[in-house]
Amino acid sequence: MTAYQAIGNRQAANDSGHRFDGDRRWAATLSLGFVARQERGETLTRLTRRHHSGPLRVQRPFYPEGRTGCCHVYLLHPPGGLVSGDALTISADVGEGAHTLLTTPAAAKLYKADSHGVAWAQHTHLTVAKDAILEYLPQETLAFDGSRGEQSTTIELASGARTLGWEILALGRPASRLPFVSGHLEQRFKLTLDGQPLWLERQPLDPNHPRFAGKWGQGGATVQATLWAVGLDDEADAIEAVREALPENNRWAITRRRGVVLLRYLGNERNEAWALCQQTWEILRPRLTGLEAHIPRIWLT
Repeated sequence: MTAYQAIGNRQAANDSGHRFDGDRRWAATLSLGFVARQERGETLTRLTRRHHSGPLRVQRPFYPEGRTGCCHVYLLHPPGGLVSGDALTISADVGEGAHTLLTTPAAAKLYKADSHGVAWAQHTHLTVAKDAILEYLPQETLAFDGSRGEQSTTIELASGARTLGWEILALGRPASRLPFVSGHLEQRFKLTLDGQPLWLERQPLDPNHPRFAGKWGQGGATVQATLWAVGLDDEADAIEAVREALPENNRWAITRRRGVVLLRYLGNERNEAWALCQQTWEILRPRLTGLEAHIPRIWLT
């Protein structure tokens, strides 16, 4: 290969977005659509749109609860983690009367930023139509020391739509004695009903900010989780059921506001956060959907 050819190849890589300097950006997108169809007098949820570019995709949908039950779909990101310049965009539309559960096959990893300090980004946009149900249950996210990036989750509900989901974040790798002492993460969450906000949240995570160690903020905790549920017929009864079932400690709390039931965890044990969220889901799911909790098979592998 001549020097001229090498320069030309590098220029082509830059033009396609595969740069290796401070302007790098490697994008991937996934767009899904679910509809409820009538087949032989039964209502079935079907995955009818599945578009992707880059390393984001899904395999076939699963129906572990029966052909007329919830449609389980696993969101796959083969690299397994985000590095500097990665830009993931995930969108899903759950049509009227459909019931979908979205999860992931493993924990997501947010790796240390490169020498240029280039950030990564992940944006998830989910819409749920009238009388549809969305369960959004990704496995936890692990942020390595020095990671820099932004995560946003937007859920748009129509009247009569229901949703139950969680997000779990663990900072650093305590078992390897590699705490989260540098970097910057920003999380944004937006939940709306017919275009009107129900819950808006922005959370920066910066180890150098007083909030990170202050008791009025992160308090030095390395694991946090949020679970939400919208559409419960009796929110007070559901909250009481969770309080009676979960172990009593000061690392979690549950409340409700404007039709949103929220459970929060702030502590240092990733397994504890996951167990609390899963147990809460198992309690709330029958009340929200009329169906017993059915653990996705991928969680057991």
